[in-house]
Amino acid sequence: MNTIDNAAAPDQSHAFTYERGRDMRRYMIAYGLVALAGSALWGGVGSVLIPLHVQQIEFAQFFAGAMASVNLQELVALKAQIAAGAAKATAEQQRLLDALAAYETAKAGNLSMLKSIAFAATMLMQPLIGVVSDRTRSRWGRRAPWILVGAAMTLAGLIGMKYSTSIVQLLLAWVVTQVGSNVVMSPLAATVADRMPAAQRGLMSAVAGVGLLVGFMLGTVTAGALFGKFGVGSYLAFAVALFVFSASFVMVSRDLPSSAMRQQAVSARQHLLSFTHALRSPDFRWVWVARVLVMVGWSTSAVYSVYMLQSYIQPALSAAEAAKTVAIMHLVTFPGTLLAMVITGRWSDRIMRRRPFVIGASFLFAASMIVPLFWPTLTALYVQTVLAGMAVGTFLVVDQALLIDVLPNKDHAGRDMGIGQFAINLGQVMGPIVASVVFSATGGYRMIWAAALVVLVLSAFALLPVKTR
Repeated sequence: MNTIDNAAAPDQSHAFTYERGRDMRRYMIAYGLVALAGSALWGGVGSVLIPLHVQQIEFAQFFAGAMASVNLQELVALKAQIAAGAAKATAEQQRLLDALAAYETAKAGNLSMLKSIAFAATMLMQPLIGVVSDRTRSRWGRRAPWILVGAAMTLAGLIGMKYSTSIVQLLLAWVVTQVGSNVVMSPLAATVADRMPAAQRGLMSAVAGVGLLVGFMLGTVTAGALFGKFGVGSYLAFAVALFVFSASFVMVSRDLPSSAMRQQAVSARQHLLSFTHALRSPDFRWVWVARVLVMVGWSTSAVYSVYMLQSYIQPALSAAEAAKTVAIMHLVTFPGTLLAMVITGRWSDRIMRRRPFVIGASFLFAASMIVPLFWPTLTALYVQTVLAGMAVGTFLVVDQALLIDVLPNKDHAGRDMGIGQFAINLGQVMGPIVASVVFSATGGYRMIWAAALVVLVLSAFALLPVKTR
């Protein structure tokens, strides 16, 4: 018997389940807004503001003094002309080109390092956050204190990012921000298992999924618009949004006090061993493995999206055209993804079956890879993106509900949901590695689609042993 998973006594005064009505609707709206704000932060800050900020810092390092007025676009164009043999650099131009090469290497390396370290910190912290929230005793409940602490950490981290003038400062502030936002989102996700009846979890996952999808796109667009006016001050908009919506959630959807919750004292070793408890459950383990494989397949196929447009399809696009096309593809994908989220989440609730939807999403995702594998055109990539978006929408919603259904112990939902999130993080780390290995071995992009297809088919088969329907 695992002492960790019997640490909570039979007293369940801290737990409750919503009935249909106003309280459930308020909870869902408040939850969706926090999910939207958190996803907007990851999209806007992670995808737009940080790269631009790193670029600013590195530009000041390599183009100081008289070189501060250099036009990078003209310099990049000169580089292309010289590479094509249409021009020859003067001594001064060569000095600028050398600075450009060093600048591009530095900003790419520092951005990669910054994101990798912050991601590693997040991946390690996520299960720990879940355990701590599971065992928190307070008059405000188990989850609410950590949601507020995380929101305050995120606010502090983003303020620190605004005033960062070096890569080290930016890295430290981004780690605080990433950890803080996960201290918000991990206990928030656990409230679904705490409060929502089984028949409503698919709908709740759809609400969360829509918030995440809309938030990411909204955050990216907002960051691009704000940066032109406010520069790195744009961080503050995301800081305020997450803090306000997190505080509103805690006030609007109050948790029951957990002060009287009884639990057994445990050692650090027992805590560490407790992370393996959910994986000892066969159903949870297979759902976890399938989740890792889906994320590997997804990130394998997506990591070279811009390069595919420039070097794989015929006719190939320029870098500028590729950048615009990627943005258009995300917009084209949005309606199908959103529709899939709403329909499949509610449908899975109605028939109380999750596994067929997740298996179907994996096969649809795999099938989408066949199109560009045998038809290397821009049209094929549009078709693949739309099909993949529908598969992702279905998977994100129903797989989350399935993961909650197979939790072996709902009293430890925060910890075990953190283990489930760890699967997503692990897959996102492994995917680019798979893509890189395949590219190096084959010398091209075509077999990357084949590799993603195989991994996604394996993810569907991984769900066949799951007994929970």
